[in-house]
Amino acid sequence: MTIFAYRERWAAAAVVAMALFASACNPKQDLLAPQQPNVISPGDIQTQAGADALYVGALGRLKVALNGSPNNSGSNQEAAWNWAGLFTDEFKSADTFSQRNDADQRNLQDNDALVTQIWAGLQQGRGYARAAINALQQFDPAATPKIAEMYLAMGFLELTLGQEFCNGIPLGETVGTQVQYTAPLTTAQVFTTAIARFDTALTTLGSATDAASVSVRNATLVAKARAQVDLGQFAAAATTIASIPTSFQYTLDYSNTTVDNQWWILGPSVLRYSLGDSTDVTGPVLNAIPFASLNDPRVPIDASVSGKPGEDNQTIFIWPKTLTGRDDPLPMVSGIDARLIEAEAKLQANDFAGMMTILNKLRTDGQTLGTFKVAPMAALSANPTTQSAAADVLFREKALWQFGRGIRMDDLRRLVRQYGRPQETAFPSGNFFKTGKYGAEVAFPVPDAERTNPNFHGCLDRKA
Repeated sequence: MTIFAYRERWAAAAVVAMALFASACNPKQDLLAPQQPNVISPGDIQTQAGADALYVGALGRLKVALNGSPNNSGSNQEAAWNWAGLFTDEFKSADTFSQRNDADQRNLQDNDALVTQIWAGLQQGRGYARAAINALQQFDPAATPKIAEMYLAMGFLELTLGQEFCNGIPLGETVGTQVQYTAPLTTAQVFTTAIARFDTALTTLGSATDAASVSVRNATLVAKARAQVDLGQFAAAATTIASIPTSFQYTLDYSNTTVDNQWWILGPSVLRYSLGDSTDVTGPVLNAIPFASLNDPRVPIDASVSGKPGEDNQTIFIWPKTLTGRDDPLPMVSGIDARLIEAEAKLQANDFAGMMTILNKLRTDGQTLGTFKVAPMAALSANPTTQSAAADVLFREKALWQFGRGIRMDDLRRLVRQYGRPQETAFPSGNFFKTGKYGAEVAFPVPDAERTNPNFHGCLDRKA
């Protein structure tokens, strides 16, 4: 059991202990008795209240793994969405730390401490979700929306592993006190595993129509469709999300007393990340979207925090309004994602006019990203006539609608894997603004820390 698991169990036990103290027997004896507040036995959470505490804790670990700072610590250490944004054209390093500069340059080491932390957060998050599933099934089996939500969380963390890390991902679990190792899986196998979790969530929900069940079902369908897209199942993915309203959002919510939005920490708080652009001090950044200079309504610049030197005292800090607030919620999945999946299915069917109809309706209707309102925009002017040109339009629109949510890295990998583009024409390329040139990596390495697994001997390959 990890130290994080002990903390979650301590939290559950603390709730029970407070209730017992309030009704209690002998305050003098309670105060004089030996206290071991950090030692939590398994029996302390073998209740419905304990199962619910594990569920709440697992949701917290999901936020931390994707884009959070644990326990409001203000820690400026990355989660999965942050590192993926730095690895692509969404952000650039305004820092002196070599690991962040390496990630920005796409030149990562297998023993990189921040990659190791991100890997551990995703894998441990799977474990928290599994522990909550087991407890809820035993002590609160009627709580089907919560059980299904834990399968959603487990599957989404596995989806993220497949989208960001190299081929050769172990998905072991601890059963009781025994670690069950798996052989390294290809990313396709990881996506298939994630889909199985999502299907279990949907089966668990059945046909329930209460608000919680509907929200979890919609989120699960969007997540499943994203995994289907990763497997090249475009038409099936469009069918999966056909019923999702465009206004739907399943958000990761943050607060000063629980989990900080990590974008606020890495950006306005410590100035270690800056918004990416298509040019820098060395000239053009090939293939990059000009997020900073474009000032698109979906990624508008926040002038109140921008314009000062970054932490490295040389990179000018630029930041978007959508990610400024410490407590700003962000969609993990949304109905906008569903429409973009449908648009890509049209692209794959060479129905470029149908794709443009979907994209233009998103623009002209206006949308909400978390709590940020995007005003209606003008329609795109011309229909593309080739699949390559249509892909350029689609992936640019995706980058702007889905900014800062870990999706851009997966899309660039898919441009290589599914659309046949060389990595140097998909990822940022050319001269790197701090020194040298951009690297050729397209995935995070599974870190050396995983080599304690006797079945793991390194990535199977580092391809997209």
